[in-house]
Amino acid sequence: MKNIILKGILGLSVMMGLNSCKKYDSPLTKVTPSNLDSIASNYYEQYLKLYPLEATSQGDLRYNDQLPITIDKDFISGEVAFYHSVQKQLENVDYKSLSDENKVVYDVLDYTLKDKIEAYAYHPEYIPFTQFGGLPLTFPLYGSGQGSQPFKTEKDYNDWLKRMEKFPDWMNAATENFREGISNKIVLPKKLVIKMIPQMRAEEITSADPGKNIFYGPVKNFPKDFTKEQKKRLSASYKEIITKKIIPSYTKMGDFLEKEYLPKARDTDGYNSLPNGKEIYRYYVKSWTTTNQSPEEINKTGQQQVAMLRAEMEKVKQQVGFSGTLEEFISFVKTDPKAMPYTTSKEVLGAFNGILAKITPKLKTMFSVTPKTKFEIRQTEKFREASASAEYIQGTPDGKRPGIFYVPLPDPSKFNITSGMESLFLHEAIPGHHYQVSLQQENTRLPKFMRFGWFGAYGEGWAHYCETLGPEFGLYTDPYQKMGYLSDQMLRAVRLVIDTGLHTGTMKREEAIKYFLSNISYDEAGATAEVERYMAMPGQALGYKIGSLRIRELREKYQKELGKNFSLAKFHDEVLSLGCLPLDVLSRKMELWAKKQK
Repeated sequence: MKNIILKGILGLSVMMGLNSCKKYDSPLTKVTPSNLDSIASNYYEQYLKLYPLEATSQGDLRYNDQLPITIDKDFISGEVAFYHSVQKQLENVDYKSLSDENKVVYDVLDYTLKDKIEAYAYHPEYIPFTQFGGLPLTFPLYGSGQGSQPFKTEKDYNDWLKRMEKFPDWMNAATENFREGISNKIVLPKKLVIKMIPQMRAEEITSADPGKNIFYGPVKNFPKDFTKEQKKRLSASYKEIITKKIIPSYTKMGDFLEKEYLPKARDTDGYNSLPNGKEIYRYYVKSWTTTNQSPEEINKTGQQQVAMLRAEMEKVKQQVGFSGTLEEFISFVKTDPKAMPYTTSKEVLGAFNGILAKITPKLKTMFSVTPKTKFEIRQTEKFREASASAEYIQGTPDGKRPGIFYVPLPDPSKFNITSGMESLFLHEAIPGHHYQVSLQQENTRLPKFMRFGWFGAYGEGWAHYCETLGPEFGLYTDPYQKMGYLSDQMLRAVRLVIDTGLHTGTMKREEAIKYFLSNISYDEAGATAEVERYMAMPGQALGYKIGSLRIRELREKYQKELGKNFSLAKFHDEVLSLGCLPLDVLSRKMELWAKKQK
């Protein structure tokens, strides 16, 4: 959903780093932060200069014309030097004298800096993008006119022209990095590269036809107040850069991946087969879970969770009177008419609104602090419905745009509640992502790097934990809705087994797909896409279940310790009070909270 992230000037180390930025000028400036507040504020101000696309995504328009080559080694050396300089500034802060809240701010910034510095020790730039993520996949969304890049004024249009102008430089740097990865034997699996080649050649980004190419979106939808002269000039400029810069960049990358990279890609599936792969994977596990749990410990947890959830699914199977095996039941519910009770979009949206109405009275007993940001349930727009998943898009911090829970319904009669409905709402909408993200954005006491920060183990962990609140909300009484909840829980449990299995070499891709299908009601194409996601993004899928289990563990611990003094509403309020946190920071924060409850 999002990405996160005293005295004296930035320091000698950062200046050395900046002087090394030979190819591309560094955007960083000299400043003199004097205390924790100013260190945190300056850190994020500089960070947005380094990553201006993130600024754009947050509605900060100051850098909308900039596209630094963040994967270039000179840029990276300056970036790392900057992080070291902020660490030096933090060393001059008297931690013991800080308030409990500021100790959390310090801990999060300290964790963030250490994590970012350690990441570069393992050369992530050798794999600049995959079939699941990276600038070549997100750039068309910005340029479509439907994303966060604004197209309201002539300046907006000119800003995007400048960004498109720089895109070939990024793609050339990516090619250089892929080649360096080949030299160092850090390459992607062939099975993933094969998926990337058609992405680079997709008609939506390589067609010369303005009616088909997504980058022509802004010039097909000019603001009404633009003059004919403006439209004519901008249309010509966009055509020039799309045909001479954008299309050739994608075409060239597709050819490179097919002819040069694919033959050098690996036949193995996991990071264990790479040089230093065991250490690299352990870093990713630590980074994505924000804990020190080992891959082996996580794998064991996953197997325990899968066994527990299979036992619960057996109960549902018996409840509905199905006589076959659990695997047969998991497959059966995909086509059972009872699991698909709706015929129109209106009925499905009405059912989601019904869930909201049902849980609303109970919300008041579980939360004392709730978001000011409004909330809506909408059907996903037709132009993107076919390939979209249900999702939550956060509202704006100023409250002008509500948080929106989008549901794609290309065929309402095939909407299957055993793929998760009640649990989906608790996760994506209320009290999951809507409460967590809105309260974080609305909290102006937080420094911006925390207001707009994101740790998946916390953010997705919280949303996954919210699914477990279903029985307390009076949900999951229907066996098919219960099966949907168990399937959502199982998906995250299976990830613990497969991700760690793939990257420690104890499970191969084909075994992983088979294991996935034996526990989750997906078709083979869906299961394959999931497994290949774990291959491309090692460790990322672990955060959901690890975060959820940690929050549940803290709740049960303090319910037992505090007894009559435990308030579930106060517990939830405290978990959410300072936004996304590394899980170990959250644990320390909740321990301080518990001491005050006695």
